[in-house]
Amino acid sequence: MADTDIKTENDGEPKYVVDSLIAEDIDEYLKQHEHKTMLRFITCGSVDDGKSTLIGRLLYDSKMIFEDQLDALSADSKKVGTQGQEIDFALLVDGLAAEREQGITIDVAYRFFNTEKRKFIVADCPGHEQYTRNMVTGASSADLAVILIDARKGVLVQTRRHSYICHLLGVKNIVLAVNKMDLVDYKQEVFDKIVADYTEFANSIGIESFTAMPISGFKGDNITTPSDNTPWYKGPTLVDHLETVEVLSSADAEKPFRMPVQWVNRPNLDFRGFSGLIATGEVKPGDQIRVLPSGKTSTVSKIVTFDGELEQAVAGQSVTVCFEDEIDCSRGSVISVADNPPQTADQFEATIVWMADDAMVAGRAYWLKLGTQMVSATVQEPKYEVNVNTMEHLAAKTLELNSIGVAEISTDKQVVFEPYGENRALGGFILIDKMTNATVAAGMLNFSLRRSQNVHWQALDIGRKQHAALKNQTPAVLWFTGLSGSGKSTIANLVEKKLHRMNRHTFLLDGDNVRHGLNKDLGFTESDRIENIRRVGEVSKLMTDAGLIVITAFISPFQADREMVRSMLPEGEFFEVFIDTPLKVAESRDVKGLYKKARAGELKNFTGIDSPYEAPRSPEIRIDTTKLSPEEAATLIVDTLLGDA
Repeated sequence: MADTDIKTENDGEPKYVVDSLIAEDIDEYLKQHEHKTMLRFITCGSVDDGKSTLIGRLLYDSKMIFEDQLDALSADSKKVGTQGQEIDFALLVDGLAAEREQGITIDVAYRFFNTEKRKFIVADCPGHEQYTRNMVTGASSADLAVILIDARKGVLVQTRRHSYICHLLGVKNIVLAVNKMDLVDYKQEVFDKIVADYTEFANSIGIESFTAMPISGFKGDNITTPSDNTPWYKGPTLVDHLETVEVLSSADAEKPFRMPVQWVNRPNLDFRGFSGLIATGEVKPGDQIRVLPSGKTSTVSKIVTFDGELEQAVAGQSVTVCFEDEIDCSRGSVISVADNPPQTADQFEATIVWMADDAMVAGRAYWLKLGTQMVSATVQEPKYEVNVNTMEHLAAKTLELNSIGVAEISTDKQVVFEPYGENRALGGFILIDKMTNATVAAGMLNFSLRRSQNVHWQALDIGRKQHAALKNQTPAVLWFTGLSGSGKSTIANLVEKKLHRMNRHTFLLDGDNVRHGLNKDLGFTESDRIENIRRVGEVSKLMTDAGLIVITAFISPFQADREMVRSMLPEGEFFEVFIDTPLKVAESRDVKGLYKKARAGELKNFTGIDSPYEAPRSPEIRIDTTKLSPEEAATLIVDTLLGDA
């Protein structure tokens, strides 16, 4: 490590004091440090407010820089730094070449340091608007946010944006660090004006309290010791405040017990436990617990870790919990205290921060990951989008990159949750694109919708097995997909005729016919196309419940939507039939004259022209219409369906 001698200021006051216990009783010293609390915090604000410099200063002052790092830092400062011949502390954090070249932070940089009283993980978040999604990532797990303001510039747009996001993500402790006070001659009136402006804004978005302090990350004023340059400031230094503020884990420990199950621990036949990170509360052997969503109850028999059994486990610990009874519990389940369980629902209102370059598509199915739970979810058209600069609620059809909005979400099964304001672990989620597996959004569940709680499945004595047995057939969906003019309707009609002659009970849903009735209110935008397929999928499912063989003929251009319908049906009942006709061939037929209109610009959002078609990757049946006649294609499809192919 760097020199460990106690540094002193000109007045003789110690800058950083090492605990004398290190020399008296090394074992006791190490024991104290082993049990120190951990504070996660972020630095955020506008571009060039000095976030990286501040963190570099904290690392430097807390002796977390090795001598070789210090030498390299001095050399880099002279070469690419922004402080002339002096040390540029920002280079300790800005590791990307692009960051050093531009003097900005792009990605979230995590750094670890500690003092005598506490351990810290700090996330340096980028200030540019285009990297807001990176900032959301850092804030999602933070106990505290240090919002920096350049004393020369005052409260800026990004200051408001980041403050709002921090408040939205439940960061309770806010530090308003008015930085670069050395560049305004440490004037109190400058500091007071900024604090007054920020107070007005904070009150408008619901931030009840914050701690304001004048600092200089570059000079070190009010970082570790009070500065002589600000005799008018009587508050704590930044390090003092960071060392004494309440951490999230302390507050979580007082809440009811919740533990999402990460995996079932089964090393041998004689042991079965459920491993996970305790989100809130505490648990001990003998406690009555409830497993959700099944609702089964049991008693904790023991709590096991790698080092042995525990008499008690608290929030923030990773443990394996064993039950006295063999009850249903698997990854994605949530273990809770028996008499105060969390809620379960499948429809919610949520606040969403969109993080993808491509805009959100209302009605599209995404993967929703909530803790250890993974379910399919659809997002409806936003109720409104929030203008983070004015706090106005704006009408919106979709959400663009870095937009924040409120929308309804429905999942394909019940999920265990609590509102984000009460429990981050069971209230915060991410949305994942099913095709690319890219994270497209982060969100916070606000509450479940009443219809999700009040509407229940009615048990019926006659089900799909009885309906199918009466018709002496296995229900199925033949899902025809292909370009307009590919021959879907023609082949589908022939398939139904063949099945009808074989005394099979069928029903044909044709794209054009359905739009005269069930879907007459829908257009041809991407969202409308998704809703069109969703409705047809639900109708198809009901018809298979009645024991029918359903034949559908729809363009259904999006792979994700066809997969959504597949997920509605039991395994083996969905047959994707790709009518593979080249665009040139389909266009040459142009029975309805639609291609001609689309080419002339008279028909917008036409598949194959100005709207994409995503061909099936691995369909159950592929029909090459350049090689097979409609009659031959129909025969092949029927044989495949009945198992004769």
